[in-house]
Amino acid sequence: MKRAIISVSDKTGIVEFAQSLVGLGWEIVSTGGTSKTLEEAGVKVIGISQVTGFPEILEGRVKTLHPVVHGGILAKDTPEHFQVLKEQGITPIDMVVVNLYPFQQTIAKEGVSLEEAIENIDIGGPTMVRAAAKNFHRVAIVVNPNNYNKIIEEIKEKGEVSLSTRKELALEAFSHTAQYDAAISQYLASLASEESFPQKFILAGQKVQDLRYGENPHQRAAFYSFSENNEGTIAKAKQLQGKELSYNNLVDLEAAWNIVREFRDQPCATIIKHTNPCGTALGETLLEAYQRAFAADSVSAFGGIIGLNQEVDKKTAEEIAKTFMEAVVAPKFSPEAREVLRQKNNLRLLEVGNPKDNQEMWIEKISGGFLVQEMDRAQINKEELKVVTEKQPTEQEIEELLFAWKIVKHVKSNAIVVTRDKQSIGVGAGQMNRVGAAKIALEQAQGKLSGAVLASDAFFPFRDTVDLAARLGIKAIIQPGGSIRDQEVIEACNEHGITMVFTGVRHFKH
Repeated sequence: MKRAIISVSDKTGIVEFAQSLVGLGWEIVSTGGTSKTLEEAGVKVIGISQVTGFPEILEGRVKTLHPVVHGGILAKDTPEHFQVLKEQGITPIDMVVVNLYPFQQTIAKEGVSLEEAIENIDIGGPTMVRAAAKNFHRVAIVVNPNNYNKIIEEIKEKGEVSLSTRKELALEAFSHTAQYDAAISQYLASLASEESFPQKFILAGQKVQDLRYGENPHQRAAFYSFSENNEGTIAKAKQLQGKELSYNNLVDLEAAWNIVREFRDQPCATIIKHTNPCGTALGETLLEAYQRAFAADSVSAFGGIIGLNQEVDKKTAEEIAKTFMEAVVAPKFSPEAREVLRQKNNLRLLEVGNPKDNQEMWIEKISGGFLVQEMDRAQINKEELKVVTEKQPTEQEIEELLFAWKIVKHVKSNAIVVTRDKQSIGVGAGQMNRVGAAKIALEQAQGKLSGAVLASDAFFPFRDTVDLAARLGIKAIIQPGGSIRDQEVIEACNEHGITMVFTGVRHFKH
């Protein structure tokens, strides 16, 4: 008689699976809560203590850590190993069905204590999983309820779980325990000093989907999610409609979401092309914000990615539907908005929920390794601004400068953003010199520059950008400061009657 040991935290489908195994002549050994669930459903079960001759102790911390269990799992299919089992009175185990304590779900909960997290670190489960996966030539290891039906069908058809399937299950099992251990490592690292990074930085992800291709059609790509603790992120978003997401869609959706989440108190809309905002605006309503963002650069906006910071209503949806766009990301879509946007059946809608102020890290691949840094969540308020010119900013100018500053933070360096009335009117992105970025932004904004302000993501190395801005009508500038020529730049502003404020914070985006 074949024997399976079953010990699962996620009990989805486990009763039906166990019943099918028993019906096929298998014997079931089980532990704790799983044993109780199966017995209550009428499944004949051998308790783990009957097998080990030892009780479950230490509040369930020790159940399966026993030579009788692991000898039964790890014995190879050889006469020598089976002779040892016979001498020791150990019955071989042919299948291990285990999924682990819900550590990731536990740490995702608000206010979880360290003690609660520690108690949800599984020990016996991963040990059995790894033992069974190591011995896949004889033992089937099942960690995913989605595989139950496939396994039952294969046993019915072939009388056993095939070697090829056991290999696949072993790979899935080792990936499962690796991801589990990575989550524990990352959690404990997050409790350590914020001033240091762990000596070993472990990445683990669950595949969300294969992508049609990467940045270009000749590049393969896939989309992975890091963990369960990622509500309010693109990785956890729900796609409500539209074509399959592409690699470039996802990169641009992330850029759009990062911009609109900067603004919590007023409706905001942005339109992204190639990770840069071609238009961003605030409005009294979401509709007005979207209309103003679109009007900022309607040529570039065509075929863009829209980011919105509030629930999409019917009127905003009707406006979006007037133009070809690739995707929309928002916290939520009203039923009426979804009905309107169904007519654009290729338009991708991503519902993210409310953004969370989590402590995510930014990871950048380089050849042979990767770089890790904190996300750029730096915020500046008006009290922290340093006015460095003779001319003082008005309250309205300060608000406008801070608006421009929040946008330039998300534009590829070298970056210049020109805004007026809480609407971007010119964006110079990713240029090799700062005056070149300013020329692009100011040229785009021509005809709208009366009362406009300019934001620079880093300091001005020379006064040339100030001279150009002054000629075209800019009245206020926000920048980090910190150049050896700051005084020269300040004097240029004083000559032209321009207000300048320093933030003391740089926002390079490479």
